[in-house]
Amino acid sequence: MNRKDQTWLAVLALGAIGVWTRDRSWLAAGDEALPVVAALPLFVWLGRPWRLRAEPGGAFLHAPSLVVAGLLFVAGSALDLCSLCAAAWVAGLWAWLRARGTPETLGRARRLLPLAFLAFPWVILDLQSLGWYFRLSGAWCSEHLFGLLGLQVSRAGVDLVVQGLPISVVAACSGLQVLQSLLIAGTFLVYVLLGDTRVYWWNVAALAVAAWVANTARIAAIGAAALTWGRDFATGPFHTLGGLGVFVAAFVVYAAIFDAERRWLARRARAA
Repeated sequence: MNRKDQTWLAVLALGAIGVWTRDRSWLAAGDEALPVVAALPLFVWLGRPWRLRAEPGGAFLHAPSLVVAGLLFVAGSALDLCSLCAAAWVAGLWAWLRARGTPETLGRARRLLPLAFLAFPWVILDLQSLGWYFRLSGAWCSEHLFGLLGLQVSRAGVDLVVQGLPISVVAACSGLQVLQSLLIAGTFLVYVLLGDTRVYWWNVAALAVAAWVANTARIAAIGAAALTWGRDFATGPFHTLGGLGVFVAAFVVYAAIFDAERRWLARRARAA
């Protein structure tokens, strides 16, 4: 690693600090943002060994990626969107890797770029409106689930009445608290189990849907707990533990599905 490499890595480090500190409102939800810190170390660990070309070929930085990084940064700053600034940082990282990395390093790094993108608190900062739709869709699904079970249920927005018991899907049930953690954990599992297969990117894209399903199941479970053991139980420690339980259960389900895909692909390869 030469002086230019070290200088650009320092620029990227300062850029990452800038993305994290430009809008510090995520501090109000520090416990939600804490798991995001694990994404970049995972990116570095899973991508090892990081090998650079002995002699830089052509330009030190990949010019098209650098242009994309600049455009994304300008757009992110103008629109005040952490997600675009995070994407700009990833493009800047790729501009260096694309020019300096060996083919093997580039192959791993390309598939791990989603982890680098998830290393910033853009879900908490940019997707607050998404939390409302998570709540609304979770309430709608719970309404139909309880109806299928033969219970009397009515719904107005995110407020339900089940067997005469009012249940409100409040902001804490939006799922944003665990969404980015689930995406990071899911990307880690997809890479470990399916990183060298052709279905890798399809599974990464499906993680957002899987996170929604997990949160909807959590909302229904809390509602069922309220009906079974009372509202005080459902809104007490069970509410927090329920979120943790969803994370663990989703992680286990992710692993089972991805492992089943891996074994199925291996059987097909042997049969071919």
